[in-house]
Amino acid sequence: MTIEVRVPQLPESVADATLVAWHKKPGDAVLRDENLVDLETDKVVLEVPAPAAGVLKEIKFADGTTVTSGQILAVIEDGASAGPGASAPAVMAAAGGAVSTAKQALQDASKGDQGKLSPAAKRVVEENQVDPKSVSGSGRDGRVSKSDVVNYLSSKAASASAPAPTPAPAPAPTPAPAAKAPGQFVPAPSARGARADQHVPMTRLRARIAERMVQAQATQALLTSFNEVDLKAVNELRARYKDQFEKQNGVKLGFMSFFVKACALALKEFPSVNASVEGSDIVYHEYFDIGVAVSTDRGLIVPIVRDADLLSFADIEKSVANFAARARAGAITMEELTGGTFTITNGGVFGSLLSTPIVNAPQSAILGMHKIQDRPVVIDGQVLVRPMMYIALTYDHRIIDGREAVQFLVRVKQCLEDPARMVLGL
Repeated sequence: MTIEVRVPQLPESVADATLVAWHKKPGDAVLRDENLVDLETDKVVLEVPAPAAGVLKEIKFADGTTVTSGQILAVIEDGASAGPGASAPAVMAAAGGAVSTAKQALQDASKGDQGKLSPAAKRVVEENQVDPKSVSGSGRDGRVSKSDVVNYLSSKAASASAPAPTPAPAPAPTPAPAAKAPGQFVPAPSARGARADQHVPMTRLRARIAERMVQAQATQALLTSFNEVDLKAVNELRARYKDQFEKQNGVKLGFMSFFVKACALALKEFPSVNASVEGSDIVYHEYFDIGVAVSTDRGLIVPIVRDADLLSFADIEKSVANFAARARAGAITMEELTGGTFTITNGGVFGSLLSTPIVNAPQSAILGMHKIQDRPVVIDGQVLVRPMMYIALTYDHRIIDGREAVQFLVRVKQCLEDPARMVLGL
């Protein structure tokens, strides 16, 4: 009996998906619930498991094909076994060969190194038929990132394009150098040799990020206001209770929980910052779902901390840590990325001192955190060195006035410089 493998039902906000890579080829034995193929949507990578054990009889679509919900991806012969002499059924001509034997061999060879390959790096390795053992990893514990593979391919392409050495001809008489006009610049020959370019298609996530950013710039009246925060009180609080907090809750006490709580309190006071625009209507959200931007190998994604105003510091820290780990492992779900009324992004972890973040449409505002840096400030007539951070609020000026934006930042500043306010609700 044959069993059809179909594209799973995609969320309403996702129209289609791109077939990234097959993990099996026609004629291979498959186990029930074994991952057959990866599908990339605008936000996450979905795994399509085998509905039954048997032999993969036919693949309908090749890598890189765009598919929609319910389409048949492959056919499995239920209960069949793949013998050593069995010939693999032909793949449809439209599939263009699906997965080649060489590519499958590379996948098998890379299984031992999967722990050192990021998901994005693994995809580039398989697409370009690269032996993962030949790529040096720059990440922690030798982990290979996508940029490591791209750099390896670039150097390999440069070496391949370099001309082979030829016997040196008999030396010819050296002509006298041409007279150089006064002031004329003669560039030195390039020491780089071959100068190769590599064209890599955008991933679905990167293309979606580009689309959303351009959309926000084109449809919203964006403006950014700034303030600075003295984090001395937060640092002292973390230093005093960090060990006890981690022992009791199993998670470290970071800065993000303070910022999420401060923003949740400020959003309650300034509902327009928590609102969005639908057509000619302003939608005021009576809940506070705060997105926390997470950087991954595939790009920036924004998991949502639901009802952030009702969560404790420990709950927020657990949620953020869990989101970050699963996002970088490619295990985040679509539901966890959908919605959100406000976003926080932290460029300070990369060393950013000041920036103007772009609103995550259809939201109307985003808070940018930055690097904490000791700076001299005047307090009560004295010049003191304090751990200072610039914070930035980019907002849609169509529904948020400058007064509200500035007061929102001041409220966040007050909560962070006196954390007791967040505990007492003041």
